[in-house]
Amino acid sequence: MTDAPATATTPAQATPAPATGTPARETRHIVVDTDTGIDDALALLYLAGRDDAEISAITSVYGNTPVEAALTNIARVQKLAGLEDVLVARGAAGPIDGEPRIAGHVHGRDGLGDLWSDPIAPKNLSPLSSAELLVELGRSKPGYYDLLPVGPLTNLGLALEIEPELLTLYRSVVIMGGSGPFPPLGTVQMVDANIHNDAEAARRVFAAPRRQLVMVGVNVTAHTIVDEQAVQALHRAGTEWGTFSAQVLEAYMDFYQYSWGRRVSPAHDGLAAALLVHPEWITSATIGPVNITSDGFATRAHLMRTATGLPVSWQSSPAPDTVVVLDVDREAFLADFVRVLSGH
Repeated sequence: MTDAPATATTPAQATPAPATGTPARETRHIVVDTDTGIDDALALLYLAGRDDAEISAITSVYGNTPVEAALTNIARVQKLAGLEDVLVARGAAGPIDGEPRIAGHVHGRDGLGDLWSDPIAPKNLSPLSSAELLVELGRSKPGYYDLLPVGPLTNLGLALEIEPELLTLYRSVVIMGGSGPFPPLGTVQMVDANIHNDAEAARRVFAAPRRQLVMVGVNVTAHTIVDEQAVQALHRAGTEWGTFSAQVLEAYMDFYQYSWGRRVSPAHDGLAAALLVHPEWITSATIGPVNITSDGFATRAHLMRTATGLPVSWQSSPAPDTVVVLDVDREAFLADFVRVLSGH
């Protein structure tokens, strides 16, 4: 195993920030694979509000909510954002092995804080499953689309059964999931729900060949906090987008207030979406193999290194290099996140 330093080549170095007066940023054509809970919905809305991002398709999966509710929530965001023509697919209702762990206690029974009751469905639903559509899109234009999985990786695991080279067909794959390197001694990390929900799918993904795979884990997202002032700014915006964002964030804070004693919440999926289009906001990253581990309670995707950069104390499984995000420019991200969600 190569002990790559934190200064190893990262997406931030490969794609430098444009200088003032330079041409507009290149548009990313993004396929979002989502278990559409609160942070997923905000990530979709954030991408929809950017000039340098095009949501090309949305594939649903269980996780934060059952897959049918995930489809409903996709449709709700599409209607709000004017994206009703974007192709949507119905995905896996549970993991490859085992039973789904639905996070209704975090996101509400419907995945969006139980704020709406009117039935709504995507207007452009594909006859293909999410896994099939992921393969079809990748094969149709190799290297054209970026893939953003922000839920359990079941659809990708199933798609790899159809096309083992799936990840090489996408320009990049940026995953919201994983836990980074092993943490410093005595440190307890936030639950890595997307990996925990389907360990087998995650194992397949991190072992698969790829062009570039970026892991935006809870080691980074747990410290990227949307606070009370941000929610008030969204309310003051006086827009449909701002009001929607503030309402669902307040529902999210109903859960997270018991973690920190304040009405705040992490911007999990929004951060991953932002780093796909703004890789220069990655201020520290390293590369190396990622394995799936379990201590009998929690299942995680970890870079096979300790916090001090040493190899782990057991024989790890060989895997292609993953770019593992260690730190980000939170101030730049959060300012942009609130600006876009305000609808201005």
